Amino acid sequence: MIKGLYEAHLPVSDLNKAIQFYEGLELVLDHKIEERLAFLWIEKDKSWLGLWNTDKVEVEYHPSIRHIAFEVSLESLKDSVNWLTKKGYTPRKAFGFEPTEPFVMPNDGFGHAKIHFNDPDGNSLEFICKINNPKNISKTMYLSEWEKISNEFS
Repeated sequence: MIKGLYEAHLPVSDLNKAIQFYEGLELVLDHKIEERLAFLWIEKDKSWLGLWNTDKVEVEYHPSIRHIAFEVSLESLKDSVNWLTKKGYTPRKAFGFEPTEPFVMPNDGFGHAKIHFNDPDGNSLEFICKINNPKNISKTMYLSEWEKISNEFS
């Protein structure tokens, strides 16, 4: 039945500023509805992000709301701190890890490599990719440490 995620929405306080921010992440504006709503393609004709101009942006952040994780390639993730910084975006500390490089949260047989950052309204954003975990590593660690231990990418 379900084939994927078509859209997700985030609250923003300044629609035009938010559009500019997400276009900087290489999302493509599809359309605006007055000055209250905009849709940007994450993947053209497959998934998009809706930005709602609202005062509800002041709702306190919780991981269950105001969060989007964008899938990226491992190669892009490895350069993500540099890429974000060059664009004027600031990676942030997450799960106790400083934003110096991506980190990996393991599961049985796979892991998720990720880096976190916020948009101008404090919505939580994440670049993430799924990686193999054939050695069933159970410790969360920086990606560079993971690569040394797992020998997955050498």
